[in-house]
Amino acid sequence: MNCIKILTDEDFGLSSIEFNNPRIRYGARGIIVRDDGKIALFNKKNKNEYKLPGGSIDFDESPKDAFIREALEETGCKIKIIKELETIEEHKSLDNFKQISYLFVGKVVKDINKLSLTKKEKDEGAQLLWVDEYEALKLIEGCMDNLIESKYENLYHSKFIVLRDKYILQYYINNKNI
Repeated sequence: MNCIKILTDEDFGLSSIEFNNPRIRYGARGIIVRDDGKIALFNKKNKNEYKLPGGSIDFDESPKDAFIREALEETGCKIKIIKELETIEEHKSLDNFKQISYLFVGKVVKDINKLSLTKKEKDEGAQLLWVDEYEALKLIEGCMDNLIESKYENLYHSKFIVLRDKYILQYYINNKNI
């Protein structure tokens, strides 16, 4: 898989420092589409953050299985992966941390209407929205300068999340007919 973007501290006007045996985390995330063409968008209203569904890959999971699990937890939908995209990387040198995310497009096959949110997600006011892809992009772009820190995540991490998901959504929009 090719990498669509490597996000670094420079993307936020910061200077990167050299990594020293960084922590590495693998994730699976992407676009979940309903029959009406609307996509899932996760809003953490207490942080004013909009993001795409996804999360960490557990040690015994494949990236595909992780995306299917995350989709069910965060959207309450059983999905079928219809497209594998590329990867995206976050190089957070100020935290000595790298994240590599595998990207997918999933189609809703059944909505069970039950989210399985973590305590963190509940505390941050998580809610699921279904919007058209351009509205999603507008919401993601619009929240970058108005993010609010939470007790779980500082603004440094939140900005990486939002910018990462902006690039993922732009990539999807620009390549969905290929």
